[in-house]
Amino acid sequence: MLRIVEDIRTIRANDPAARGTLEILLCYPGLHAQWFHRVAHPLWRWRVPLLPRLISHIARFLTGVEIHPGATIGRRVLIDHGMGVVIGETAEVGDDCLIYQGVTLGGTSLSKGKRHPTLESHVVVGSGAKVLGNIVIGRNSRVGSGSVVVKSAPPHSTIVGIPGHVVEETEEEERRPGHELEHGRIPDPTAKAITALHEQVEELAREVAELRQRPVAVAVPRGLTLKEVEQAFRAMSESASAPEDGEFDQGGGI
Repeated sequence: MLRIVEDIRTIRANDPAARGTLEILLCYPGLHAQWFHRVAHPLWRWRVPLLPRLISHIARFLTGVEIHPGATIGRRVLIDHGMGVVIGETAEVGDDCLIYQGVTLGGTSLSKGKRHPTLESHVVVGSGAKVLGNIVIGRNSRVGSGSVVVKSAPPHSTIVGIPGHVVEETEEEERRPGHELEHGRIPDPTAKAITALHEQVEELAREVAELRQRPVAVAVPRGLTLKEVEQAFRAMSESASAPEDGEFDQGGGI
């Protein structure tokens, strides 16, 4: 009963759409999926055959959330909206994590050991993000929506992109209340790189334009005039283009 009260308080604190206790108890599939998991997980640890997977399967059918009975889920975890969330067998989700719809905590190995990610406490995973493999996402980190994370990240990281990489945020952004939920304010490293390349191309274009406006300087050897140099080059050009006696086209063979 205490866990249920804790679940209700967690949803009230993190979801402004929550209107009342009865609504939370009846209309939050992410919460229902965790209740099913709390029944299936001990059975899985006790090596009860079939029943834990069957409970997980029923939970997926009813809620749209698939949590393998072997996964470890911490306290005060909120799976918001829930549809399409997949949490693999050896995944570990720490306390106070927030997971949105379409998230996958998946494996990248056929081994039977640890092959799914670990989310430390207070991690936010945006909708549609994929966190794959035996990696660790440090506490107080956030994964941008649609990102594909395949490498571990230190605490207090912001991870975006495909493949996901850590981007830097200003201290002012990190201290701002609620910043971890505003995925629209996450820095875009790809846009920054393109902007930097664009600025370099513009600078090169300006330099080329300046060079074209300068008069062309011809180095004239000592003892020769510019006219004599031009005549020498013209004679060399004519001799190179004129065919020699007995020359034949080697490309005209069979």
